[in-house]
Amino acid sequence: MKRFAGILAAVMLLTGTAWAAEPADEAQPEEELPEWIFDDSIIPTGAEGLDIPAPSAILMEKETGEVIFEKNADERLRPASVTKVMTILLIVEAVESGALSLDTTITCSANAAGMGGSQVYLEEGEQMTLRDMLKCIVVASANDAAVAVAEHMAGSEAAFAAMMNERARELGMSSTNFTNCTGLPDDPEHLTTARDIAVMSRELISHDWIKEYTTIWMDSIRNGEFGLSNTNKLVRFYEGATGLKTGFTDSAGHCLSATAQRDGVEFIAVVLHCASSADRFESARTLLSYAFGAYTVASPMPADILPPIPVSLGRADYVQPVLESAPKLLVRKNDAGSLETSVELEKSLAAPVEAGQTVGTLTVTLNGQVLSETPIVAPDAVERLTFWDVLRGMLKTLVCGEK
Repeated sequence: MKRFAGILAAVMLLTGTAWAAEPADEAQPEEELPEWIFDDSIIPTGAEGLDIPAPSAILMEKETGEVIFEKNADERLRPASVTKVMTILLIVEAVESGALSLDTTITCSANAAGMGGSQVYLEEGEQMTLRDMLKCIVVASANDAAVAVAEHMAGSEAAFAAMMNERARELGMSSTNFTNCTGLPDDPEHLTTARDIAVMSRELISHDWIKEYTTIWMDSIRNGEFGLSNTNKLVRFYEGATGLKTGFTDSAGHCLSATAQRDGVEFIAVVLHCASSADRFESARTLLSYAFGAYTVASPMPADILPPIPVSLGRADYVQPVLESAPKLLVRKNDAGSLETSVELEKSLAAPVEAGQTVGTLTVTLNGQVLSETPIVAPDAVERLTFWDVLRGMLKTLVCGEK
């Protein structure tokens, strides 16, 4: 049965018929999508032209977190399997903290095996590495794998949901409440918003290695006997797609958190409660294509090398100032060449100087409007000379003529 289901999924995708790998409501072939839905040449000329069918949506740039477009972005809705963005984030963070390894063995419980909906047909007692479980969750949206990992990490799905809510609070997702790790059952208390989904999606894709999973179109598990296919068609048909997660139930509608990167700039488009799969992909593609056509991320630097700043009564005569961080600004492509920078620096400093102490400011303006102010800091501490240091210096000057 497992092998047959996996082969069937692969065959249906290759023949152009998508095998639904989402909750039970979507356990029938989706409608075929016309090619124009993924046509990147159809780009609105301005945000006012973004007439998308999605009832709720948001478009965000990853590096700055700036929102370019929103439509009912704070309406609390059911996210279906897009829930798994947070599930995956917690797994990724556990791996990076050392709490888990991708080689950790996960054992499927009876509860996880009985999840239904989108699944890889895990059996009670079946074991897989976290690596394969993560692949199942990310690519096939497997509810059984998600619950198995959640139980391994937290002891129960309910305890894992509490971890999800805690992480959501840490990220400022104030309109989100998770009651499970999958989007099923379709709990009326399991709610979030397009804005909150964009926030957690941004956090997830900041861990670049997860894209090794989120960009998989087709793969397999169980030594190649069970095929996996990605329900996010943008991964196959949209240039630069990096993920991220689809979802569907009757009450949630067709949902999608879509991410894509080109020329070092990455955007996040979240669409919720769409009437059809075609609507969700059209909406996400329209948002992403608009962003890539109109915006870029600039990192303007000082026009000249920052000069050293003299330090009085210090163990070092100067500090070499540096930018606290490189400024990152989301700007329209037409404006990128018009950015201007100016630098203000302290003329001198008196010891002691602390490492990280602000010694100036880099200001970026566009047509006279201030876009950002970045602190310029001292990279190292400079201790103040003691009385004996001063005395020794005076003696050297008197005896040896040294300064």
